[in-house]
Amino acid sequence: MKIGALIAAAIGFSVTPALAHTPLFSCYDNGDGTVLCEGGFSDGSSASNVPIKVKNADGETVSEGKMDENSEFEFDKPDGTYSVLFDGGEGHQIEVPGDEIVE
Repeated sequence: MKIGALIAAAIGFSVTPALAHTPLFSCYDNGDGTVLCEGGFSDGSSASNVPIKVKNADGETVSEGKMDENSEFEFDKPDGTYSVLFDGGEGHQIEVPGDEIVE
């Protein structure tokens, strides 16, 4: 029976899909008119070069760029309602509303 259990476990592991990494993204109001965002992935992968878009209430992009080599992105805080989109690809997008970004 132990051999059968080992074979079943081996088969189960071989057909189990690899776990995908989860995006992690947070933004902080620096209190000086700028916002700093930090990102990464749950498996420890860098978010370097991940595109970031800052959008206004109408969904228009008002600022954009990419995460730097430290997986950070800093921008001037826009007036009014805004959100920040971390676009790590399909299934790896996070949008943070501006009213949730605090000092």
